[in-house]
Amino acid sequence: MPTLKEIKGRIASVQSTLKITSAMKLVSSAKLRKAQAAIESMRPYSDRLQGILSRLLSAPGVSGLPGYGTAGETDAVVIVAISSNSSLCGAFNANVIRRVKQLLAEYPGATVYSIGRKVADALRKAGYPSPEDLNHLSEHPSYAAAASLSGRFREAFSQGKVGKVLLVYNHFFSTARQSTVTETFLPASLDPAEAAPEETDYILEPDPAALLAELYPKVVDLRLYTALLDSAAAEHAARTVAMQMATDNGEQLLQELTLLYNKSRQQKITSEILDLAAGAAQ
Repeated sequence: MPTLKEIKGRIASVQSTLKITSAMKLVSSAKLRKAQAAIESMRPYSDRLQGILSRLLSAPGVSGLPGYGTAGETDAVVIVAISSNSSLCGAFNANVIRRVKQLLAEYPGATVYSIGRKVADALRKAGYPSPEDLNHLSEHPSYAAAASLSGRFREAFSQGKVGKVLLVYNHFFSTARQSTVTETFLPASLDPAEAAPEETDYILEPDPAALLAELYPKVVDLRLYTALLDSAAAEHAARTVAMQMATDNGEQLLQELTLLYNKSRQQKITSEILDLAAGAAQ
């Protein structure tokens, strides 16, 4: 049985850990509110823009998206994996890493662009180093940087150097629910059947085909940026939940240790009283 000094040391250690987990929970909660507001503000804009372009695809004189809506001329595959730069967020990073490894088993020669230090380190050890350091995009999503990276993918795809680009990241549903998703980034397509019905007829200038060619690359770029925002919100939600669970477990452990300390202390006092009583009776 541990001594009173050992139990007291464990209690102090748990109390110190609780201070850390509670502080991390508060920080993650504050970051989550900001990230959640960003992704919830972006989704309506992204959905509305895709709906407009879907209607343009069904307009007279529009026959598709050359260079964007068809498969590339090569079997080369690029995987963009988005994780976090730090841990203590449950299975957030492990789920992305596991999914990427599954895709690598399906596409052995794929090139992986890692966004986030955790997935970058894991895949580098597995023999798939990222062609460039993109870890800053995980903590600070930037539309300009996302559009630049997306532009390079679009150019490689249109030139036939890449046949498919896949996105792997955690999708934010709510604070309690995040799910790892795999999306086909390129070849991208817009289904005219998905466009919401609209009674208003617009006069378009220039023609629908020219508008589509101008706006569609922006939609593709926006998809990558939205995935970054989505992953950031999911990360902070996962860390908030993980720190809450750690705090709850720590408080339960603290109660058990306090009870054990009191029992041990009472037992020691009782033993000393019995020794005194036995000595007085002699």
